[in-house]
Amino acid sequence: MTATDIPTDTSDDDWRLFRGDGRTRHVSFPEAPSWRRFTSSRESGPRPAPYLIGAAEVDVVNAALHLRRPLLVTGFPGTGKSSLAHAIAHELDIGPVLHWPINSRSALQDALYRYDAVGRLREANLRRGRQQTEPGIGNYVRLGPLGTALVPSNRPRVLLVDELDKGDVDLPNDLLTVFEEGQFEVPELARLPEDESTVEVLTDDPDDRIPVVRGRVRCAEFPVVIITSNGEREFPPAFLRRCIRLDLPEPNEERLRDIVEAHLGTAALADIDDLVREFLGRRAPGELATDQLLNAVFLRKGGVDLEVSGLLDAVLHRLGRMV
Repeated sequence: MTATDIPTDTSDDDWRLFRGDGRTRHVSFPEAPSWRRFTSSRESGPRPAPYLIGAAEVDVVNAALHLRRPLLVTGFPGTGKSSLAHAIAHELDIGPVLHWPINSRSALQDALYRYDAVGRLREANLRRGRQQTEPGIGNYVRLGPLGTALVPSNRPRVLLVDELDKGDVDLPNDLLTVFEEGQFEVPELARLPEDESTVEVLTDDPDDRIPVVRGRVRCAEFPVVIITSNGEREFPPAFLRRCIRLDLPEPNEERLRDIVEAHLGTAALADIDDLVREFLGRRAPGELATDQLLNAVFLRKGGVDLEVSGLLDAVLHRLGRMV
């Protein structure tokens, strides 16, 4: 079959893009949900979306901003913990969020900086064979998200340390010194001779470089640090003492409707009473996330029959177990 033989699907009344019949056809993709649209700007990820938060929670955020303390945000999945970092960066106009996603292998060193010694040696050997100038060390040092957040600037950056409770048990304590001193050293740069005291290195921001003097990076303004946790384990008291704690509650029915309106418009509130009731009826603590309701409303708004073939069950599936 040639390209001209491929049928074009012009049907506007059938939401099924994929039909499972083995036939190739050109389809027109509908507009994606606002929270799944991506931009080509420096900030990767979904575009900023409206973020709704209670007055009491807003006050806690402001306390952390004034005190220059990390904000430890807890709550069930889907309560908007990670989105809060993006909302703060957007409202305060302080640039793209620096994101450090935590897993069991995460180490403080990687978040501060990485030095590619092997790459530098390989490039030096290649250039030496061609009688070319060897590359500077700055090309092989890249600051990680935490290191970039500590780069001196008149305005702080937002650093999202996502799901710290998934990391090694010692990681919170490893962070204490950096959080207290607001600085760190790159030994590979500190050992350079005096005539190489200032070196431009790469950062976690694409294509950006910053000068590092004598191998030391020290912030001028402590970054806005948002640390999220799903409550899988407790943190050491010394770590908790240095944080401002915020627990995000699961939204009630009124807040759910406000969230739907903020993301999908006032018209989306029509004919969703059954979806909201179904969502609230299925939601045990931590079992459903708010974005699952948004997904269901978005599909209905697009003309999808959510009752067919258990589609509603697929959209509003419980978290934490296979269904």
